[in-house]
Amino acid sequence: MTKTAPLRPSSASGVRSVGPLAALLCEWLPRQRWFAGKDRPLTDLRMLSMTELYPGCLHLLVHADQSGVPTPGGTPPAGDCYQLLLGLQEHLSPRLGRALIGRVEDGPLAGLTVHDALQDPRSAHLLLERMRHPGTLGPLCFESDPSVSLPAGLAPRLLEAEQSNTSLVYGDAFILKIFRRIQPGVNPDLEVPVALAGQGCGRVPAPVAWFRTTHPQEATLGVLQPFLPDASDGWTLALRALARGEDFTAEAEELGRATADVHLALAAALPAGPDAEDGRTAAAMTERLETAAHHVPALRPFVPGLTTAFGALSVCDAGPPAQRIHGDLHLGQVLRAGRDWFVIDFEGEPSRPLAERRSAHSPVRDIAGMLRSFDYAARQRRPWRPEWARRCREAYCAGYAARAGWDPRKKHALLRAYETDRAVYEVLYEARNRPDWLPVPMAAIERLAVRGG
Repeated sequence: MTKTAPLRPSSASGVRSVGPLAALLCEWLPRQRWFAGKDRPLTDLRMLSMTELYPGCLHLLVHADQSGVPTPGGTPPAGDCYQLLLGLQEHLSPRLGRALIGRVEDGPLAGLTVHDALQDPRSAHLLLERMRHPGTLGPLCFESDPSVSLPAGLAPRLLEAEQSNTSLVYGDAFILKIFRRIQPGVNPDLEVPVALAGQGCGRVPAPVAWFRTTHPQEATLGVLQPFLPDASDGWTLALRALARGEDFTAEAEELGRATADVHLALAAALPAGPDAEDGRTAAAMTERLETAAHHVPALRPFVPGLTTAFGALSVCDAGPPAQRIHGDLHLGQVLRAGRDWFVIDFEGEPSRPLAERRSAHSPVRDIAGMLRSFDYAARQRRPWRPEWARRCREAYCAGYAARAGWDPRKKHALLRAYETDRAVYEVLYEARNRPDWLPVPMAAIERLAVRGG
């Protein structure tokens, strides 16, 4: 079944009308770690589409209306669209207790227990079967790379570490990322790896299957890629090296080379016209700073010094041409398997609009993100290891320069501006989600504002 209808929560949530399923979802949605609007009250919930994937499992797109608090890019949208896969059973198995959403008491689903189907191995298995057999189902379209054969019967397991999305691993051979917060358009986590695969770039696992919706608008819903079972993410490796008192510069230098490889392949695969770092970029950074300072009082004394970093963009030497980039690069977005680094998760910063994440930016933005990540890692142990972070930053930039043909360290004003912009993003994120971590970006804010980098 596919339909569009009102789906609104109960008056207990401060809204206008009652819907049995909506009442359950309004209690459950804000508690999920991938729900983006935890700092804004949920005021309305509307169903955009409902499709029966198979008996006992519904695919839903719902729109959550929330009263606004500005996000780091400007005025927030009226709400967000979320993708849900709901299992329906008369009696829920005890092993699915963590997946429970609730029991519907009225309406066409009365008497059924609703649960998060992605936590149900049977539902996860049937979802892979949909991926193995391309085709359409109502507004849903399942597609695949015809050169890749997906085997049947791969055992699914849910990854617990996801934040803004949900991922399932099948037989340690493939990983399916299901996007939770849906925006119209092609998700860069599909677009970019497909384009890089066309360039023969081996640093990024190529998508083998994906699914999307055509209603209410075209949007990417999920991507299946090869899984690297023996890989470790860069964050884990960096913390391990710190705990053991080991040097990490060789890994950092090779990671710089890998980043440059991806940037060079992206410039060829998705060419964009040259775009200087001008007043528009500085204005956008300044707006994000003002928004963050409005919500985080600790940031306000540093605003004048930070603003000078952005103003320098209009007078600094020209940087590399704007191009498609990763958009949210840090140690958690890279994997090391053997001696090779791989780059994953090209979705970009989830808080930014999809159109912005798909547009061209300076590659210095990615470099700044990784430099900030080394600083984050160094502050996870006491005493703080600033020299460890400094050596990693130097090695990373040296590796990047060796492959890219230009040295980020020689673009000091440009690098300072982008690192400042990243630190401002981190301050707002930590203040909203992990207040105990706020001192980490605030230390960078003080350094960038007072000493200029």
